[in-house]
Order: sequence, then C-alpha cells, then structure tokens
Amino acid sequence: MELEARQMECLEQYLLLAKSARGRALVELVTKATSDPNLFAFGELLNVPQIKELEGTEHASALAILRLFAYGTWAEYKEKAAQLPELQPQQQLKLKQLTVMTLAEGSKVLPYSSLMEQLDVSNVRQLEDLLINDCMYAGILRGKLDQRSRCVEVQFAAGRDLRPGQLTSILSTLSQWVATSEAMLGTIEKRIQWADEKGEEWSKHKREVEEQVEETKKNIRAEMEMRGPEAMFVEGPSAGASGMGMGMGMGMGMDYGEEMDRSRPKRRR
Repeated sequence: MELEARQMECLEQYLLLAKSARGRALVELVTKATSDPNLFAFGELLNVPQIKELEGTEHASALAILRLFAYGTWAEYKEKAAQLPELQPQQQLKLKQLTVMTLAEGSKVLPYSSLMEQLDVSNVRQLEDLLINDCMYAGILRGKLDQRSRCVEVQFAAGRDLRPGQLTSILSTLSQWVATSEAMLGTIEKRIQWADEKGEEWSKHKREVEEQVEETKKNIRAEMEMRGPEAMFVEGPSAGASGMGMGMGMGMGMDYGEEMDRSRPKRRR
C-alpha cells in the first residue's frame, strides 16, 4: 500500500505537467519520470494526448522509451539500443527493476542464471545486491534468496502496466477459472446433498433400532408382571430339597459301609 501511495502521488504530478508541456519539455518529462525511484507504472502517461502527439516527430524516441518502460524489459532494450537514446544510469536501474517484476509475474522460482542473463549482471554478488537493495527494499519484490539452490523464491511482486491486448487474455483466463470454480462448486454441493441424505438414513435407522429396543424392554417387563414374582422361585426350593436328600442318603451309606468294615474279623495269614 505504501508503494502504491507513493506511486500515485508521483504519477499525478507527472500527469499534470504532461498536459501543459510540448516538444522538448515532454522529452525531459519522460526522462525524469522514467528515472523516478517511486514510479513503476507509465500506462496513464502514455494515454496523455500531448505525449501521443510525439509519434512521428523528431521526439518520437521519447515516446518509444516511455513504451519500453511501460511494457518492455532490459533484454528488449539491448536488442533495440541502436534505435533508442542511451539510458542514464538511473533509467538503467529502473528498467532492470521492471524486468525483475516481469520475470516474477511469470514464475515463483527465479534461477540466478536466468536473472543474470536477463539483467546483464556478471556475478552473483551484483545480482543479490540488486535484488535486495533495489527490489526488496523498494517494495516491488518480496521473497527468499536461496544461495544453496541459487534461486529466488518469489512471495510477492508488484504488477506492471498491461500490454495492449493483454487484458483480453486475462479476461479469458478469468472466465476459464470461473467456469472451473462453478463446476467444482456443483460437485461439492452434490457431495453435501449425498452426505445429508446418508445422515438422514442413519438417523432414521438409529431411531428404528432404539424403538425396537424400547419395545423389547416393554414386552419383557409385561411378561414378568404377568408371571408374578413367585414364578422365579417355582423350581428352586424343590431342587434344593432333592439335593439335600441325596446328600444325606449318600452320607448315611458311607457311614454304614465304614462300620461294616470295622466289624468284620480280619483273616489270619
């Protein structure tokens, strides 16, 4: 939010100046805007009628530079350097910052080798200084430098101006995303409906089981009440008496047998 606030404040000033400038003054304004450390969006300046009028004039190169900073990269500048004015050091740094933003939009992992090639940097120390001091501290990039894997893990990157025709591609991508999301939402709703139906079936089955258990309990209690409490002891006492008689008989038999053995005379050998 701080970056956006600074950028909007700068942009408003340049827009006001551009509406009243002409010719050489517009060239100087473009140079100043593309060197400003707080400005990273140039699409609105390109739409100012006075700047559009530079097309086909002796100052058309200033318009080409502004387009480069709005949509281009450092590699594109190197390809067209012969047809464009030489960039000042602050402009060179700004274009490299914009190039990092473009690369970070397309991938969340940026290899050092690719960055060094795209930014025309000769060693890792220079690359890391650029990423930390000129990108992360400037608020246009957040991420982690992985020195072991020699790459940058991107967490956030500020956006750039949309190229002509890029909006159509974005809208198409968003439309596909919406269609996919709606299909997924329909599938989720069907699963929820299925879960609700299964839940109702389970609840119904549970109620039926509970009702059967209660009915069984009632039947048992009713049968016990009809038979009365004496029914539980009908067979118990007689079985006990019979057991006692048998026990006594066996006991008497054993005592008699022992007496007979003792009364018999023992044979002499």
